[in-house]
Amino acid sequence: MHAQAVVANTINALATILAPGYTPPVTQQQGGAGLVDKGPAQTEAARPARTKDAGPAQAEAAGAARTEDAGPDPAEAAGPSPAEGVPEIVSAWRGLAARHATVSAALERELGERHGLGVTEFEVLERLAEDQEHQFRVQELAEAVHLSQSALSRLIGRLEQHGLVERSLCDLDRRGIYVCLTEAGRRRHAEALPTQRAVLAATLTAPGVR
Repeated sequence: MHAQAVVANTINALATILAPGYTPPVTQQQGGAGLVDKGPAQTEAARPARTKDAGPAQAEAAGAARTEDAGPDPAEAAGPSPAEGVPEIVSAWRGLAARHATVSAALERELGERHGLGVTEFEVLERLAEDQEHQFRVQELAEAVHLSQSALSRLIGRLEQHGLVERSLCDLDRRGIYVCLTEAGRRRHAEALPTQRAVLAATLTAPGVR
């Protein structure tokens, strides 16, 4: 660095003698420690600052490029859910079964806790109460409440134990057996009727039930 200063001073001295009024382009200060050649290294060092301040526009462009290279969305690639491939008639059946289960469970709970009756037991009392003579042939009653005759016979036996119904023979056909509603059966049905109607109203008109 000292040699560069000497050379610069010599050049300036000669130029001043030979051409008066000439302004030296290089001073001692410039030719000394302060003389720095701004070469490629400084030029390259200045470039990262400009890249760092690229701003949101370039950031958004870079994000869009990465999004395009990310490939298809995993949810779309998985394909449609299984429910979309179920036939409409199957969906209708499942909806009907779910609706029946919901209503039956509510009836069983309320009728059992408040009146000691099951859903089918109440239905038997209801059919007998609706009949003008308060009696049904066993076969007809089984069809009305959707039970086999053997299942209905067991149910009638339970109601007989509580004095709610009784069996009698048909006067015209001694082979025919009637199920008759007793006075206690009419009272139990009348007590349970508001509960059954309230449950039906609550469950069949609830949001989401069609």
